[in-house]
Amino acid sequence: MNRALIDTDILSYFLRGDEKVVRNVGKYLEYFNVLEISIITYYEITGGLLAKNALKKLSIFEEFLSENLVIPMTERSAKISSELYSSLRKVGKPVDDIDLLIAGIAIENELTLVTNNENHFSRIPGLKTENWSKVML
Repeated sequence: MNRALIDTDILSYFLRGDEKVVRNVGKYLEYFNVLEISIITYYEITGGLLAKNALKKLSIFEEFLSENLVIPMTERSAKISSELYSSLRKVGKPVDDIDLLIAGIAIENELTLVTNNENHFSRIPGLKTENWSKVML
C-alpha cells in the first residue's frame, strides 16, 4: 500500500461519516499512522466551513488536523503544477487550477491521490489515483 494524499471530496465524505470511506480510512491507518491532506484541501474545507459559518464543524476539522498532516505547496510542486497546466492546455484537456495544485503536491511527494474526481485527475500524467468511495482496500 502506498502513502496517500486525501483529496477534498474524499475528506468531506470521511468527515460526514460515509461508511465505505470510513472503512477504507481505517484500513489505511492500519499501515500508516496519519492521513495526509494538501494545503489546498485545507483551504477548500476551511473556506467552505467559514462561508457557511459552520464553526462547530470547523472546530471538528481543526481537531482532525491536530492528529494528521497538512502537506505544503512548495516551489517544486508549483513548478510541477504549472508544467501540467501548460501540457494539458496545449492538448485541449485543461484541468481546474485547484486540481492541478493538488496534483503537483501529490506528484512531488510521491503520494497516491485518493479522490472521487476521477474525470479530472485521470487526465494528469504521472499521477496515481484511487477512489475510496467506490473500491474497498
